[in-house]
This record gives sequence, C-alpha cells and structure tokens, in this order.
Amino acid sequence: MSEGPAARLQQLFEGHRLTPTQRRIAHCMVRQAADVPFLSSVELAELAGVSQPSVTRFAVALGFDGYPALRRHLREVAPAAADESAETSYNEYQQAVRAEIENLQHLAGLLADPGPVENAGRLLAASRPLPVLGLRAASSQARGFAYFAAKVHPDVRLLDEGGTMLADRIDAAVRAGASALLCFALPRHPKEVVEALAHARSAGLTVVTVADSAFAPVAKYSDLLIPAAVGTGLAFDTACAPMLLGRVLLEAMCDDLPDAQARLEEFDAGAAARGLFVE
Repeated sequence: MSEGPAARLQQLFEGHRLTPTQRRIAHCMVRQAADVPFLSSVELAELAGVSQPSVTRFAVALGFDGYPALRRHLREVAPAAADESAETSYNEYQQAVRAEIENLQHLAGLLADPGPVENAGRLLAASRPLPVLGLRAASSQARGFAYFAAKVHPDVRLLDEGGTMLADRIDAAVRAGASALLCFALPRHPKEVVEALAHARSAGLTVVTVADSAFAPVAKYSDLLIPAAVGTGLAFDTACAPMLLGRVLLEAMCDDLPDAQARLEEFDAGAAARGLFVE
C-alpha cells in the first residue's frame, strides 16, 4: 500500500523531540498535508496559530536550514502522492495509534530476554519501604504503579511531587530501610528528577528506572534502566509502552513476594465485605 502525504509527514516528524508549539505546527501540517508544500511560512504560521519565527525554528528542529529548505523537501517528495487512486492512507490519529503499536512491539522484543525485568522485580520486592518516583508527565505512571503495588507490597511510598522536601522523603525512606527506588522518567525530563536520582544513589539506593530511551538524561544515575518508547505523533506524548512495562514490573515483583497472592485475596475479601465495587 502506497503512503499518503499525511503518512510521509508523520514519518518526517518521528524521532524528533519537539516542543508543544512545534507539535502544534506538525499537527497542522498533517491536517493540511496536500497543501503544505505550497504554503509560505507566514501562511503556515497563520494556519497553526503560531508566530512565523516559530515555523522557522520548527524547520531547524527537523534538521533543515530553514523553512524554505523544508518546503523544497516537501515539494520533492510530493510527486509520490500524485496517484493515490483508491489506496487507503492513514490519518494523523491512526498514525499515532500505529506508532504506539510499534512501540509495544519493540517492547515485546525487548522482553524476549526477561533477565532485566526479573532482576528489577527482585530489587523492588526486597526494598522495604519501596519509594516510587515520577514527576510531571511521569507522575501518572508512578501513581498507577504505586496504587497496585500497595496491594501486595507492605510499604510503598509514592514520590510524585517535587520541591525541597523530595530529598527529605528519599532520606526518610533510606532511614526506614529502603534499598531500591523505582523511577518513571518521561519527556520532557525535569531537572529535579535527575537531581533526585543522584541524591538517591548517593544515599545508597539502587535505582531502577523506566525511561523513554536508554540514552535519557536519567541513564547516568540509574543502576538498571529498562526503556519503553513514548509516542510523539500527537500534541502531547503518549505513554502506552511505559505503562505496560510498569505492569510487567509489578508482575515480576509479585513473583518475588511470597505472600503477594494472600494479600490480594485478603483485599478481595475485604472489598466484597464492604461492597466496594459494583460488579
């Protein structure tokens, strides 16, 4: 199946770390894929609702000398779309979903070697308490992991707020006996997360990290980093693969908690007695 102009534009943007403004431009270009090669930078800026200099910076972020070079490139590849006839092309939303499917497939391939995940599970199960760190975009990943982990682990401590007390809370976990820290680190990487991991390691914690790339800024401060790519096809990142990897780590941790099943059964019995769930 031949690719339409929207799909080719999506491929052009993949792999580039774009700001929210730049993603807005990319989003607009995908929507206007057939006309973009013939738009001036001013016209594109008006369509996207941004400034003309933002369009120029966007072109440079993609590796071009400026917007004219980007437009020349788009015009050179445009003839490939001349005869799309009845061929089906994917719209921008479908492209985003397909990109996430590819991220999940890549994660599945990575998990063919279960060693790193099993090692992480042992480290997390043995840490009492278990601090789980995730700030800004990664806070929902950390919170989701901590919610489920608390059902089987006796002491999970969620660290999803930054500030001057973050180091204090890490120190408190160490004093209470923590031996490992789990971190979810996603773009855009807050400086505070890097500083927190550096502090955690200096305090003697083993750092297990779920990050979008093995080359993320947190890699330097991680003892065990397992990558799970994020989707960049929409205005804001999508993180299906990091979320799934978090659940995989939960499974591995449960395998090293001998009373995990008993704790789950105890919770289910209590939930039933309280009528906690409607189903």
